[in-house]
Amino acid sequence: MQLAAATTMVSSLVRHERWQHGPTLTSGVAAFLAEHDLSPSSQRVYTSALRELKDGLGADTSLGTLDEPHAAEQLAVWFRKRYQHAAPATRVRHVAILRSVCAFWRKQAWIATDPTAGLERPKVPLDRTRALTRERIAILCRRNDIALRERAFWRLLYETAARASEILSLDIEDLDLPNKRARVRSKGGATEWVFWQTGTALLLPRLLAGRSSGPVFLAARLPARAVPSVDRCPLTGRARLSYRRAAELFSKACPDLTLHQLRHSALTHAAEDGTNTPILLARSRHASVRSLERYARPGPEAVARHVAEHDPARRRR
Repeated sequence: MQLAAATTMVSSLVRHERWQHGPTLTSGVAAFLAEHDLSPSSQRVYTSALRELKDGLGADTSLGTLDEPHAAEQLAVWFRKRYQHAAPATRVRHVAILRSVCAFWRKQAWIATDPTAGLERPKVPLDRTRALTRERIAILCRRNDIALRERAFWRLLYETAARASEILSLDIEDLDLPNKRARVRSKGGATEWVFWQTGTALLLPRLLAGRSSGPVFLAARLPARAVPSVDRCPLTGRARLSYRRAAELFSKACPDLTLHQLRHSALTHAAEDGTNTPILLARSRHASVRSLERYARPGPEAVARHVAEHDPARRRR
């Protein structure tokens, strides 16, 4: 009993010595990530963004230095230099991540001020042309020069209106093929269903080719380095297809498009077809109507069709 008490006291003294100057960026980031139940895709985004912060300011830097007089200005200078060529939406995301982690550190009383006060949230211009036409989607899905894996992936993205990271995270065990649906870990961490149609239903069995477990979408070659077991097919040994590689392949086949436009197009087309807001929210899994708004805006072709169909001259025929 006395030995256990002595051991506990020594451990406490060691912790006190280690933390007497406050946690470092490394330990502060680790505590933040451990505290928040992030989805796998969000975990990757947050980890990458906070790694950039540690690399920029120094992993062993004490969090206490963020309370110094010029800390906010120095952070703003680093942020502008690091993300000056990034898209506005990317900068918005990284500002939000930094503000979230700093709010957590203030809650823990590790810092007293807000070092992100000097970071400006850039305005993201609304691009009303992001949704593809139905004709272009149809042409994309019929292309014979595209491998089966990409055709299945792109069609699944469009028919489910899911995020690319969610679909790439799918394992075969998540699929309910008879009911044309799958379980995904959503952006907020919840497990939810996504649904597809006949086009995807015809392609998935061909893609799986008898496999019964492991990632749905696999890389073309065996991995050159160690891969976690959950990201490796037990039958072929190939690793899960990465988002970066999937985006590269899509960009190569469609230089002017992004994977996200398939999700955007699906929601826009559903809105054009008169799908009500509750169903759109359920399908997109957005937290609010405001988040959905930019997707559910009818495209110019739909507006033109509506105007033509309601032309008084047309009604007199």
